[in-house]
Amino acid sequence: MGKYIIAGNWKMNKLPSETYDFVKEVAKVTEGAKCEVVCCAPTVCLAEAVRAAKETHVKIGAENLHFEDKGAFTGEVSADMLLDLGVDYVIIGHSERRQYFAETDETVNLKTKKALEKGLIPIVCVGESLEEREAGITMDLIAIQTKKAFAGISEEDAKKVVVAYEPIWAIGTGKTATADQAQEVCKGIRDILADLYSKKAAKEITIQYGGSMNDANAAELLSKKDIDGGLIGGASLVADKFAVIVKAAK
Repeated sequence: MGKYIIAGNWKMNKLPSETYDFVKEVAKVTEGAKCEVVCCAPTVCLAEAVRAAKETHVKIGAENLHFEDKGAFTGEVSADMLLDLGVDYVIIGHSERRQYFAETDETVNLKTKKALEKGLIPIVCVGESLEEREAGITMDLIAIQTKKAFAGISEEDAKKVVVAYEPIWAIGTGKTATADQAQEVCKGIRDILADLYSKKAAKEITIQYGGSMNDANAAELLSKKDIDGGLIGGASLVADKFAVIVKAAK
């Protein structure tokens, strides 16, 4: 299946003054990793994160970007700005961005296209609320989010995208989808991508699970056929816990 990628999403945590030492610690405890290791940091921490990651196996990602190259967009960050810093990955469409900052399927698509155009690797998040899961429309919603995110993107570019399935009801709540639930949706995403492109392309696309993946449940989740890694929240803020998850991805 897709390349194994474990990406930490720090969210609004860590200070610039803490970043260098922490990324160095992550690099040390994940040395010899059999997967790609990524730290996605707040914008103000990125320069220090990139500096710390130099000459290590750790890659650095941003938590957001704007779909325009420049302009009157106060508080936003462009793909060129991220590239100038030396960033490799960028998270797009996280449920918290959708919920609190009016991110839509349309802006997710625009941001994904911009990331690909500039050579950044987009981690595109999709996921359902508890109400939507209980209503039995999980895959209907995931299909809409996935198809809109990939609209107008070629098969060659699609293979560069990472998809993160993050059930909203499991983010920061301590609740986790069971391994079977996570596998079912991740397989569903792969089937959607196969319909959009080809089975071969769908197999090459990395599909992560996010939503309270931690050092205790990572091995079971990552053992599933269609789960190629994780987008890690709270556990990515503790280097030793993050290392356990990285070790489970092999």
